Amino acid sequence: MTGPTVLTGARAVLPGGVAEGAVLAVEGGRFTEPPPGPVPPQSVVDLSGYWVVPGFVDLHVHGGGGASYSAGTAEEALAVAALHRRHGTTTTVASTVTGGLDDLARQAAVLSELVEQGDLAGIHFEGPFISPGRCGAHDPALLRDPDPADVRRLVEAARGAARMVTLAPELPGGRESVRLLADLGVIAAVGHTDADYETVLEAVDAGASVATHLFNAMPAVGHRAPGPVPALLEDERVTVELINDGVHLHPSVLGLAFRAAGDRRVAFVTDAMGAAGAGDGRYRLGPLRVRVEGGVARLDGGGAIAGSTLTMDRAFKRAVTVDGLTVEQAVRAVSATPARLLGLSDRIGSLEPGKDADLVVLDSGFDLAGVMRRGEWVVRPGER
Repeated sequence: MTGPTVLTGARAVLPGGVAEGAVLAVEGGRFTEPPPGPVPPQSVVDLSGYWVVPGFVDLHVHGGGGASYSAGTAEEALAVAALHRRHGTTTTVASTVTGGLDDLARQAAVLSELVEQGDLAGIHFEGPFISPGRCGAHDPALLRDPDPADVRRLVEAARGAARMVTLAPELPGGRESVRLLADLGVIAAVGHTDADYETVLEAVDAGASVATHLFNAMPAVGHRAPGPVPALLEDERVTVELINDGVHLHPSVLGLAFRAAGDRRVAFVTDAMGAAGAGDGRYRLGPLRVRVEGGVARLDGGGAIAGSTLTMDRAFKRAVTVDGLTVEQAVRAVSATPARLLGLSDRIGSLEPGKDADLVVLDSGFDLAGVMRRGEWVVRPGER
């Protein structure tokens, strides 16, 4: 019988704070208590000089590595998950893009099998139940009102794998669909919306609990008509997504969100499309064509921003080196908070005995140096 793998020497972010020279033991794909006696040298990994943080959890990602979750094939979906795993995202919710209901149901059938296999943590339907005036990189011809029957159809097509649906609550059927999703145990997210302040508060009372990429694809804050942003920031029941790539949000706006919501209600997401980890060029986002230049994705012809090319390791590094967050705050935004939102805090989101051995190793400059998922190295420290 082989014993545990023991990681020593790192600065680890534990639930109680930063531990210098931490000792973490891994066995059977989970964290365990460090062994009381001597450990064979071949079972020890010395991580002196590195940080160790929990594996990242991404609630909102469409693609990467040139592939897309909306392609409707297991091969492409696995390629997306693998790309982001190499950048530290050990738990992924696959996001779709607005399409016809039949097409989305077919995509959900494929993705649900990968959820059952443990490759994905669930499915997020972003669209088609969103505002035509705030559709961003979603095909306006395919948008529809959130009729509860249509919402239920997509959730059922996911065969228990649906985790979140983004919708605009001001549309006909919006608040009824929020209540339906809450009853079904699926997260209702407010996004791509023109809702006013009062309508958002009503949606939260009905069960909405997430702001899809806050500030983006919704009205700016007005001093007389505040709109959705203040309503989503001020309500303790709402977790707000932020895309921390330096393109979607100015650092001052990100700081404002942290001060208003508190650092336990912010979840970083990538909202990445196929160009993440694949470079500039032409891509597809659902049915639409996208051009990526300088790492910024826009609809072909210079239109709306079309997702991001972000990976979560870059979001983490930016948080602590540009945005002025502490390492503990960044860990909450990329791991603990999204894990809690998904109802998976008993398994992931922190470095604790009994939980899945998901972790990210970072060097002193917060660049990614290693990734472990369920006790197996995806990227060995020093390999890059």
